[in-house]
Amino acid sequence: MAFAPILRRASAAKNLFSLSRLFLGSSPSVRSLQTGASGDDRQPPPPLSPSSIAGYHVSSGGYMRGAVYREPNQPLTIEEFHIPRPKVNEVLIKTKACGVCHSDLHVMKGEIPFSSPCVIGHEITGEVVEHGPLTDHKIIQRFPIGSRVVGAFIMPCGTCSYCAKGHDDLCEDFFAFNRAKGTLYDGETRLFLRHDDSPVYMYSMGGMAEYCVTPAHGLAPLPESLPYTESAILGCAVFTAYGAMAHAAEIRSGDSIAVIGIGGVGSSCLQIARAFGASEIIAVDVQDDKLEKAKTLGATHTVNAAKEDAVERIREITGGMGVDVAVEALGRPQTFMQCTLSVKDGGKAVMIGLSKAGSVGEIDINRLVRRKIKVIGSYGGRARQDLPKVVKLAESGIFNLTNAVSSKYKFEDAGKAFQDLNDGKIVSRGVVEIL
Repeated sequence: MAFAPILRRASAAKNLFSLSRLFLGSSPSVRSLQTGASGDDRQPPPPLSPSSIAGYHVSSGGYMRGAVYREPNQPLTIEEFHIPRPKVNEVLIKTKACGVCHSDLHVMKGEIPFSSPCVIGHEITGEVVEHGPLTDHKIIQRFPIGSRVVGAFIMPCGTCSYCAKGHDDLCEDFFAFNRAKGTLYDGETRLFLRHDDSPVYMYSMGGMAEYCVTPAHGLAPLPESLPYTESAILGCAVFTAYGAMAHAAEIRSGDSIAVIGIGGVGSSCLQIARAFGASEIIAVDVQDDKLEKAKTLGATHTVNAAKEDAVERIREITGGMGVDVAVEALGRPQTFMQCTLSVKDGGKAVMIGLSKAGSVGEIDINRLVRRKIKVIGSYGGRARQDLPKVVKLAESGIFNLTNAVSSKYKFEDAGKAFQDLNDGKIVSRGVVEIL
């Protein structure tokens, strides 16, 4: 079965992003990255309270640029902000690089509701430049001024019931505040526009900007031996793959695995599965260039789902049994079904691909019950325990960062980066350099 192409409404522009110039009255000029994404029926989020602004950034005197999403069918713009100020147990980071992820693209196209306007970007590397007032001295010791860091997109609060159990990936505050409201965990954003002090929301830390604020529990030290640019993908693509392999799939040496959708996260799953000792690693996609790349990342077999039935081919490779673990990394109903049909009796179907809001996957209930099929969702890793491990995998060379990043862009070319992602031109992962 072939993957369906990304759907576009007839009214959408041919290109997701086309570069143009906008001048908004007397405000500073902004560089426009025009989107032709479909709209939705969301209501605008409630305005933030004046306390978000007062006494917070106005006297800092510093400014930065950030990439702002406002609404579908409207420009994604690079705009000027006051440099954000961190609060207690938060860290201000001078951003060096930010990954280009489908999650951002879903938001920009209106497929996943999120508060707007917001600064996108959620996998970053950078340099610590400031700690929030009253920050714990242990955080300051671990992340001193000038230290190199990598940031995870799931930023655990460290104190909720899930974080207390070590389940950072289910952090209550992250979902209740950041994903539901676009703020950090006091209910306030850290981002305010330079020209009128109006608040802007944050997708994770709002990493597609020259500076960003993140809770310290979402950070890990980045060794000098690892480059800023390539290491940005550790915070989402690799972090998500590690969480899926370690906690959802629980991959063991000798397991067979199929990964459906070989993008940034899917290609990272191949390397992590190999590191965990998987014996047969089957990569499934519809693009031959991605499948060729997959062979260099650990795939022992490749399947082009546009040319042959993926489920039948997976069963053929595994002697008619199916795989121990199948991972769906695309977020479509068709590949959801492929994933559940690809596992052997007692196998695990792990879903990590986000989908358009309201999408529903189907499954054969009788097979699920009789053959003990396990269907497991996995959003990401657990930052405090997993992010340092992911960094170690890269530092040791077990995870090849250089091979995992296929495209690099300048900050001014962020629009082209997302256009390329939408058009399937990024073979594995793209990164925007904000050095």
